[in-house]
Amino acid sequence: MKHLNPFALTVSVPPHQHCGVTVRSRMLAMLVAMLPAIVMAVVNFGIPAMRVMALSMAVTVFTEMICDLLMNRKTDIQDLHALTVALGFAFLLPASAPWWLVTVGSATAIALGKMAFGPLGGSPFCAPLIGWAICRVSWPSFMDIDASMLTTELTYPLAQLKSFGLDAVQITDPLQLFLGHQLGGLGAVQIAGVLVGGLFLVLRKHVSPLIPLGVLAGVTIMASIFYVVDSSVYASPLFHLMTGSTLFVAFFLAPDGPSSPYRNLPMLLFGLLIGVLMIIIRVYGVYPDGGAFAVLLANLCTPALERIRPKPFGVR
Repeated sequence: MKHLNPFALTVSVPPHQHCGVTVRSRMLAMLVAMLPAIVMAVVNFGIPAMRVMALSMAVTVFTEMICDLLMNRKTDIQDLHALTVALGFAFLLPASAPWWLVTVGSATAIALGKMAFGPLGGSPFCAPLIGWAICRVSWPSFMDIDASMLTTELTYPLAQLKSFGLDAVQITDPLQLFLGHQLGGLGAVQIAGVLVGGLFLVLRKHVSPLIPLGVLAGVTIMASIFYVVDSSVYASPLFHLMTGSTLFVAFFLAPDGPSSPYRNLPMLLFGLLIGVLMIIIRVYGVYPDGGAFAVLLANLCTPALERIRPKPFGVR
């Protein structure tokens, strides 16, 4: 009897038909999108900004390798996700952040924000914001933008608005804000660079436009309500769009894949929630820029938003 060679059936998880986009290609696109803001940060803040970003990238990659070793798991650093987490965290820091703060925050962001929940895709929170929140709560004086950047002539418009009222920011030139001539997170306030990178991600379909549109709409609507109520006390919607981390949140942090919804209506509502929370925190909270906390709070609502589903065909 002729020997029959058994054929092999390959069993794998979906998707079984792939569109060609890999994790590495998406992360590479994210890094390319961050390049304009990186260049602007170095131009506006100098070598200290480069030091913070380089140290953050080195620490996140090293921490991920150590975590993979401890978990007896094959390392995935080649997918470049650790670098996007590092830059996302570094973009929110002042350029004068001490080395130990960058080290602790970067290690925490990758260890607790990603590795603690298993492989990529399991974290319910935006990983860079985990490290940022821990540093912000634990060492507020070192995360204080104004206190840590006393040697620069740039101003922190959101802190001025919070401390001295609308009169202190009336002379602020929107063009200067657009060019990144303001204090804040070293990369997040590079408005022109962030906008160019964000549009690149949307046009290349690495980011759905629904979440960024939702964030910007939420900021505009909520800021407009306050502005209409009393324009002598509350800043205009344009001021809120051009200051702080608004655009960086809209295009880079809010659309974080694992922690954001993936259906159209939930994505739009998710973005709106972030925009509304951001303005409420700026107006009533103690933090001048509420973008990071707004995203973390909205991440908690992602499972509830995902329950909003269309009715199956034929169901009344």
